[in-house]
Amino acid sequence: MSHNRQKKIAAISDLTGFGRCALSVTLPIISHMKVQCCPLPTAMLSNHTAYPEYSFFDFTEELPDYMAGWEKLGLKFEGILTGFLGSAAQIGLVEDFIARFRTGRTKVIVDPVMGDHGKIYTTYTEEMCSGMSRLVALADIITPNITECCKLTNTPYKEIGWKKVELLAMAEQLRVMGPEKVVITGIVQGSFVANFVYEKDKAPRLFRTYRVGDHRYGAGDIFAAIIAADAVNGVLFERSVKKASNFIKRCISRSIDLSIPHTDGLCFEEVIGGL
Repeated sequence: MSHNRQKKIAAISDLTGFGRCALSVTLPIISHMKVQCCPLPTAMLSNHTAYPEYSFFDFTEELPDYMAGWEKLGLKFEGILTGFLGSAAQIGLVEDFIARFRTGRTKVIVDPVMGDHGKIYTTYTEEMCSGMSRLVALADIITPNITECCKLTNTPYKEIGWKKVELLAMAEQLRVMGPEKVVITGIVQGSFVANFVYEKDKAPRLFRTYRVGDHRYGAGDIFAAIIAADAVNGVLFERSVKKASNFIKRCISRSIDLSIPHTDGLCFEEVIGGL
């Protein structure tokens, strides 16, 4: 019996019951795009950590048996997507997962969830940042925001004023680390927000859309999920980045219409039919 008749993506991140982030958005987005999403939870939370209180269960000790179960089934994945990781040990386990499950047809997409707005998350140690650099080296595609890009390339952070030549220098540095495709997200340019796309053997491109509203939790997770599903489906990278950006803009607009609190994320359910 074969379990590999449909395209699959292994999605490695935390499972948060409320707040629309991580696997809670990754799973429905990838599934809607006609790819089977197989979640590998790194932790389970009642709601994400921006709320005053939350329950938390670390899934690290369960991961080896979880992966062994998939191996016994002979599962093969067209995609592996990594998101938020909670410890250096988890980064090591993800490296092991990629080594065990990657085949010649597997696309590895790393969303290096390390920080935002110039600040690295308090849970991220220097050991973890170093480990994230190793994961980036294993990736085919990476989707860092400008904060994460600066950390990975040892570039001083600034909120605004990025020139194309500066973005190109960082993207080239990331490309040399391993991935063939890089998109630097969330670049603020006045009334626009931009994504810088860099691919091996292609001219770099900067795509801008009008800014709508403020930062909302889970936007990066939705972006990475769309990029991953499109990569498995053979969609051109440039087209995928545009699609993800426009979809998130629609999600933000609809969330504003419904007065959804920022902590509750993007009400993607309202507009997913147009994805």
